[in-house]
Amino acid sequence: MKITNDIFYVGVNDREIDLFEGQYVVPNGMCYNSYVIVDEKVAVMDTVDARFTHEWLDNIEHAVGGRAVDYLVVQHMEPDHSANVAKFLDLNPSATVVATAKAFVMMKQFFGRDYEDRRIVVKEGDTLSLGRHTLTFVMAPMVHWPEVMVTYDSADKVLFSADGFGKFGAMDANEPWDDEAARYYIGIVGKYGAQVQALLKKAAGLDIAKICPLHGPVLTENLGHYLSLYNTWSSYEVERDGIVIAYTSVYGNTRKAVELFAEKLRAKGCPKVIVHDLARCDMAEAVSDAFRYGKLVLATTTYNADIFPFMREFIDHLTERGYKNRTVALIENGSWAPLAAKTMRGMLEGSKNITFAEPTVTIKSAMDDAAKTAIEALTDELSREYAQRDSEIANKNDLTALFKIGYGLYVVTSNDGKKDNGLIVNTISQVTNTPNRVAVTINKQNYSHHVVKQSGVMNVNCLSTDAPFSVFENFGFKSGRNTDKFENIDALRSDNGLLFLGRYINSFMSLKVESYVDLDTHGMFICTVTEARVISDVETMTYTYYLENVKPKPETDGKRGYVCKICGYVYEGDELPEDFICPLCKHGAADFEPLA
Repeated sequence: MKITNDIFYVGVNDREIDLFEGQYVVPNGMCYNSYVIVDEKVAVMDTVDARFTHEWLDNIEHAVGGRAVDYLVVQHMEPDHSANVAKFLDLNPSATVVATAKAFVMMKQFFGRDYEDRRIVVKEGDTLSLGRHTLTFVMAPMVHWPEVMVTYDSADKVLFSADGFGKFGAMDANEPWDDEAARYYIGIVGKYGAQVQALLKKAAGLDIAKICPLHGPVLTENLGHYLSLYNTWSSYEVERDGIVIAYTSVYGNTRKAVELFAEKLRAKGCPKVIVHDLARCDMAEAVSDAFRYGKLVLATTTYNADIFPFMREFIDHLTERGYKNRTVALIENGSWAPLAAKTMRGMLEGSKNITFAEPTVTIKSAMDDAAKTAIEALTDELSREYAQRDSEIANKNDLTALFKIGYGLYVVTSNDGKKDNGLIVNTISQVTNTPNRVAVTINKQNYSHHVVKQSGVMNVNCLSTDAPFSVFENFGFKSGRNTDKFENIDALRSDNGLLFLGRYINSFMSLKVESYVDLDTHGMFICTVTEARVISDVETMTYTYYLENVKPKPETDGKRGYVCKICGYVYEGDELPEDFICPLCKHGAADFEPLA
């Protein structure tokens, strides 16, 4: 298979394997990818599993057309990719092996040789010229082994991404990428989100046209989609709206409670309810869903003064992969001493930012009226935000939304008649309550000021403390005049036709401008409230919370100059010009402070 004029696919399909890494069900097989770059010099990128040696060698021979191979680049030493290193080098005595220092240590362990007489040890930023193609090596430790690197070819703008962007399934498997890629990422790489984030930051500086992973298809179109998903997964953000129910049941009574629970969630507007019977389902798929969705219900029996084994295994899978930033609800069953809820809560104590929904549902042997009442209350709590997003059933006159206003951070949405827009503001206050009036102050330099002054309407989204930095990057560091800020953003329409955010808000208000006050550099819009919905009870994002918990710490090591207190941009220089404007967040010199 031809990737570009000079790059060829020489990998193999494995349709015989039933369990990958001894635990992951792969009904559509696997592929072990390898590539050849044919230039003035010839380079082979990685090898394949030991069971496919001769097929792989035949593929290389066909691709190179009788030419000698100059380099074998080894990005990852896991045996499904490195098993043929020694065999290949024995058959190609003139070839030089290129890898990281840690990879050569592993070669010694696997093959008894570290090829000291025919190797190139590379580190961050090193390059290798093949002629027209120049390879740049980018270190990717713990994605997901310590020796891993990825390789960028600047000629054809190809990123050889090692296990990154891989998926289960043979190369010719006819299946959607997202689900099997998520199951692969969360199961195999999911523990190392911070390391993946570091690699994504490096990749952001590269002009990438194609991604060639070691498993799964070559990615050639809509790369933003794949990069966005990897950013979501590795930052432990919520990918999809919905609720996952994971349960075990011995005699069927817990299952009956789960069935009732799921039925009520669907009736109350939950957009997606996924139920996993942990004794029978694909455990990897259940774990993947728990990470992809924002809410998880755990239902199990007390068993030997503990919890049912499949539930313990499931929670262990979550915690060892860094499960966090989620809402968890608990249902327990026990005939004489129910302990399951206490045990499950204890297992999740070390997980960061877990919100436990109330009440806990306790079943004593079989559902009774008290258990059904608790189920009703818990499903109300979990589905509340979904109901409030639904225009048909939402309470649109919930003026307790005004209580969410503080010295917080908000996204003001508007529409210029052609496209939707939004910006971050922190100057919103309620000025009267009879009638309810809200003041919104916007910098005149912002495009939204122009749009709201023309249209006379806006939505104010009260950001909650679960909002990630990406929200502030998107709505705070770009201009809506030349950017579609709602591309890849989950949003819905309110009755005034404007968008409101589908995530990361605890309330929103639709406002109609009644009067305008000119404040020189800013304009103050005095508005009446035409619609108000409370989405959740998550705390409002304050400016202090943003600075202390959301804004990334700037990388200032070895730098001299000034740092923006808003976004972390670093201005390098001895003096900061008085009229300097931050290129990211557009704040002035007053919001910069000297680097320590």
